[in-house]
Amino acid sequence: MLGIINATNEFDSFKNLTAHRSLASLPFAGRYRLVDFMLSNMVNSGITNVAIFTGKEVRSLIDHLGSGKQWDLDRKRDGLFVFSPEGTSRIERFGSFAHFANNITYFLRSKQKYVVITNCNTIGTIDFCKILDHHMETEADITEVFHNGQSLQTYILDKNLLLSLFEQYKNQGYYTIFDVVHDKRHKFKINMYEWAGYITIIDSLQSYYQNSLDLLQPTVWKQVFTKNEPIFTKVKDEPPTQYKNAAKVTNSMIANGCIIQGEVENSILFRSVKVGKGAVIRNSIIMQKCQIGENCILDGVILDKDVKIDNGVQLAGTRETPYLVEKGTVQKGR
Repeated sequence: MLGIINATNEFDSFKNLTAHRSLASLPFAGRYRLVDFMLSNMVNSGITNVAIFTGKEVRSLIDHLGSGKQWDLDRKRDGLFVFSPEGTSRIERFGSFAHFANNITYFLRSKQKYVVITNCNTIGTIDFCKILDHHMETEADITEVFHNGQSLQTYILDKNLLLSLFEQYKNQGYYTIFDVVHDKRHKFKINMYEWAGYITIIDSLQSYYQNSLDLLQPTVWKQVFTKNEPIFTKVKDEPPTQYKNAAKVTNSMIANGCIIQGEVENSILFRSVKVGKGAVIRNSIIMQKCQIGENCILDGVILDKDVKIDNGVQLAGTRETPYLVEKGTVQKGR
């Protein structure tokens, strides 16, 4: 199979969390980015030719992906390819078919017979080989993957069929594969495949927050991070976290390089976070290199990267409406 990851999705519901980065490069689970999950699923399924089609704000994504070495995709043949938009109109830049068609040479040069197309914001483990087997057994034209009756916007089809759709998308009004599947005029045989494992889609600030904290449940964690199907990501060499004498940490996920002197409960801390004496962090997501001052109280909070919280500051949100602090800002006490 040829692997295609559509990283052009944009959601206003993320507010400022995606103002300076693409959705694909949004940090998740302490040390990963959203794109890592579908990219790793492809690699674990034996796919060695993967293309990521991006929208705007791609700098952080390009930096994260590099040459594809972490996913064993830095190859002389096949490997990892990233295609950024070149057009000026919104349709040409962010429409999947238009975006794909602008890079048709990539598809023509690839040797794979089938294509799997998915998005960058699905979390979970999927074996694309099983879906391909079912696709061939049913002799379907397009197989659409579902989970609990909800479309995962994941499709498998013959590459030649995809190429023919490139030619039709302007005349037929097809914008994406989704449009083709749900157009009653077509004569394609559409197969629906229900994937039974744990899957969730991150499409809003609320879903990002809730699904992040769900990972603190062992039953969820074990379904996302399995021994035989690892999730790969960019590796950063940092020292272990330091837990000082007054530190108290319960039911939390702590990445490398942190220094903790306060209390952390039911929270996720990314790399190199500093928590001051007497500080209390509950039900929160704290991204890379944030600094939490002494005697602070944070509950239901998302701190983007490089945020500094002065001593004594109190911030609170809810599970439905988490309190978001923008990247690089300073929260001063009164």
